[in-house]
Amino acid sequence: MIFSPCIVVPVYNHAKQVQRLVRHLAEQGHPMILVNDGSSAEESKILRSLAQTYDLLSLVERTHNGGKGAAVKSGLSAAYERGYSHALQIDADGQHDVGDVPKMLGLARCHPEAVIAGQPVYDESAPRGRIVARYLTHIWVWLETLSFSIKDSMCGFRVYPLRQVVELLESSRLGDRMDFDPEVLVRLQWRGVPIFSLPTQVIYPKGGQSHFRLVEDNCRITMMHTRLVIGMLLRLPVLLARKGRREPRQAQKGANPRP
Repeated sequence: MIFSPCIVVPVYNHAKQVQRLVRHLAEQGHPMILVNDGSSAEESKILRSLAQTYDLLSLVERTHNGGKGAAVKSGLSAAYERGYSHALQIDADGQHDVGDVPKMLGLARCHPEAVIAGQPVYDESAPRGRIVARYLTHIWVWLETLSFSIKDSMCGFRVYPLRQVVELLESSRLGDRMDFDPEVLVRLQWRGVPIFSLPTQVIYPKGGQSHFRLVEDNCRITMMHTRLVIGMLLRLPVLLARKGRREPRQAQKGANPRP
């Protein structure tokens, strides 16, 4: 397999924050696909200007806001259609450490069949309630996979092998909003795709804007976990048989994987 990665960034009214992200990614020389998920006219104008400014950047525009999951799916499909082998997903709001992009892609080069998933390391900016809520989702994911191979299922900083994820998207209907990130990892793990975790610093920028809708998104996530638990029960013999196998050794922050 020829390792040919790109960066996929879902954007919904984070155009000002994404300008800094694009500049840093362009300095690293990575091709980028921004997915405009129905942003306002003013925000969309900024994104179109970025696409004209940077040769490495292309813009996928969605007419209406469909949610983070829908935007990521559009970006992954576009990346696969353009011949890339892998896509690194990173959020537009400035939470993720762009300096870890080379480490993520380096690990993906060493393990091209695997998902490389960011495992957040929080500082004092992280709201305590958010951290507690994430661990509730982690517990559900560990139950649904009968495995601890997914260290964090919510972090939107990860590298996908595109063939495997596009095959999943074409055969299964995954959530369109905040339920996408955990669901796609569980379903890929069910299919036997290895998942490696890479610790990475995550911050909550002062004055940052979150698109998480407390009631609606929590209801979607609860329904998703209900479906996944039922799916786990249907796959129980296969998952139990796999449980005895050795799970992939987790990568450590600062690791220098050999290309």
